[in-house]
Amino acid sequence: MYLLNMLGKKLAIPAAAEALPGRPEPRPTADTHHVNGRPLKGPYGEGLRTATFGLGCFWGAERRFWQTPGVVVSMVGYAGGHTPNPTYEEVCTGLTGHNEVVRVVYDPAVISYAGLLKVFFENHDPTQGMRQGNDVGTQYRSGIYYETEEERATAEDAAARYGAALAARGLKAVTTEILPAGPFYYAEAYHQQYLAKNPNGYCGLGGTGVSCPLPTGVTA
Repeated sequence: MYLLNMLGKKLAIPAAAEALPGRPEPRPTADTHHVNGRPLKGPYGEGLRTATFGLGCFWGAERRFWQTPGVVVSMVGYAGGHTPNPTYEEVCTGLTGHNEVVRVVYDPAVISYAGLLKVFFENHDPTQGMRQGNDVGTQYRSGIYYETEEERATAEDAAARYGAALAARGLKAVTTEILPAGPFYYAEAYHQQYLAKNPNGYCGLGGTGVSCPLPTGVTA
């Protein structure tokens, strides 16, 4: 019974009143990107934009995005929940409500927001609810965290288009949450660009094999 209750808790996002209290102070993280040396907290440069996505374990997800043309810098952290400035261990309990996310700074002259969404949808399975493959829990849910109403509309359209493509192949419905971008809390330094520091480290990233019918927006 204890195991079942723990599993049920882990697969449900807690209400704000049930979440861990966290702390008011930001927690330390790395200063620069391990691959390209750019500052994780900025300044990033004029004309650049940010976008935040959750697509399972953030180690492999971040690598996929920093390898994408047009992405200037990437970082991992926690978003979509209640607990301020959480630790990784707290997020793993399922009692913060947070998702493991990748935040990217990108050049819209090279890749569009729709192009980022195409990378997002094609590199994980957005039909699995509170899991990605063997990674089970609320922190592994599929999520898009938009910053403008235009991004919200683009994300909803992309989800609908990809949902239709999945349905045509007999696959399940999209479970991706599409929510306003709330606070982003940086993950600990060792999580940043983890697979660049640990080339043989775990990567649970995997898609459905179905192409997302969106333009990449890549011009270079």
